[in-house]
Amino acid sequence: MAQAGRHRRPEPGEVPEASGETEHAADTSRAEETPSDTSNDAAGVGRPAPHTLALIAVPAAVVGIGSSLLLLGVSYLAGQVQRFLWSWLPHAVGTTGSAWYWILGVLTVTGLAVGLVVRYVPGHAGPDPATLGLVEPPMAVRILPSLLLATVFVLAGGVSLGPENPITTANVALACVLGARAASGVPLPVWAGLAIGGTVGALFGTPVAAALILSEFLAGGAGSKGTGSNGTGSNRTGELWDRLFGPLVAAGAGSLTTLAFASPTLAINLPPYPGLRAIDLLSGTVIGVSAVALGLLLVEVFGWAHRVIGHLRAPVIRLTVAGVVLGLLGIAGGQITLFKGLDQMAVLANTVTTYSAGGLLVVAAVKIAALALSAASGFPGGRIFPSIFIGVALGLLAGTLVPSVPMALAVATATLGFLVAVTRSGWLSLFVAAALTNDVVLFPLLCVVVLPVWLIATGRPELRAPKPVENPDVVAGTHRV
Repeated sequence: MAQAGRHRRPEPGEVPEASGETEHAADTSRAEETPSDTSNDAAGVGRPAPHTLALIAVPAAVVGIGSSLLLLGVSYLAGQVQRFLWSWLPHAVGTTGSAWYWILGVLTVTGLAVGLVVRYVPGHAGPDPATLGLVEPPMAVRILPSLLLATVFVLAGGVSLGPENPITTANVALACVLGARAASGVPLPVWAGLAIGGTVGALFGTPVAAALILSEFLAGGAGSKGTGSNGTGSNRTGELWDRLFGPLVAAGAGSLTTLAFASPTLAINLPPYPGLRAIDLLSGTVIGVSAVALGLLLVEVFGWAHRVIGHLRAPVIRLTVAGVVLGLLGIAGGQITLFKGLDQMAVLANTVTTYSAGGLLVVAAVKIAALALSAASGFPGGRIFPSIFIGVALGLLAGTLVPSVPMALAVATATLGFLVAVTRSGWLSLFVAAALTNDVVLFPLLCVVVLPVWLIATGRPELRAPKPVENPDVVAGTHRV
């Protein structure tokens, strides 16, 4: 059995601390977890040669394209089921998808369907999603059919979660298995890093998001102690980019593939930012700090909900009950509070003048409660896109309450603060906040606002339940990335 935590020099494109073997390649990966170039280590030379980086570009592009195609396939299937459930079927029976009884019924059935998948379909949709983040060790491939089936139900049924976590899990597992078969000499963490980069690039339609997310993981990874590969300060210049090279190729391929078939965008219709004023720094900081406080409140509600609903150990009962409650929340907040929120936030921005401040408060509060319950009760899905919707709603609320605050500033800083609380990724939060407004003039101000926001969030509980001591679905020999 390979031992988790053994130290070796990271390969180009490798995400640190993710070594292990797949079910198919258990024997080969044991050998790969040992240092493969002791002569280089002895000489203090750990940088890959340029031709090594070039060689990884082809498999990286293949992984990126495959990661995007899986995302597009699952999203297309979920979209078709969504149209059937929320448009064709209600029209066929003489009602609308926005009717209160339809919202309650569909979400209840969605909870029941996901519960049946978790209980009876082989693989059981993997470990408890409440214990997982965006980047995890490779999972066993046997869980993928049930995980992706449950994800389609979640996305189509109106649950307040996105596709990012289960799609990343599936792409990492497939890349590790297929990569081990195609090139047994490449360490599995390299394949995992390529899949993560490709998936994030596909999700956001740009490799920039992947670079920012992965740089945070790599900054604290293997080999980060000291200033040089031998602790002397030599051979370290550019090492981060060496390690990002493969994932960035995958991210670029994934984002271009997504853009070829779809048009993902975070930018929403907001009045242009008029330009920096001294008061904007104060206004933005107050909004950002308020949003991060609400995000930390969400974390507390999530933990409480996970403990309470965890008493319902039978997944069919637990998820059906959660579906009923989500349906009631959907009735209270309206159809705009359903689903992952990416399309809905654009609609909310376009129709903000039809909402009172109280109406926007209800939308934000309902979505916060729906996200906490969806994430805590065992529905597979990601928390990033619903959190962006909440940040947009909070920003629109702030701009409505205080009209002198530019709406672009309010939305950007509210989203920044809420995402920092939920993701603990400063770079991702800055990227999303800037992308929403599509205005580079705001970026310097956001870089200042993020500092007090981060001070409030750092060290506090995260939006994740404790992991069990042993997880049978995680590939043997791996540990948390």
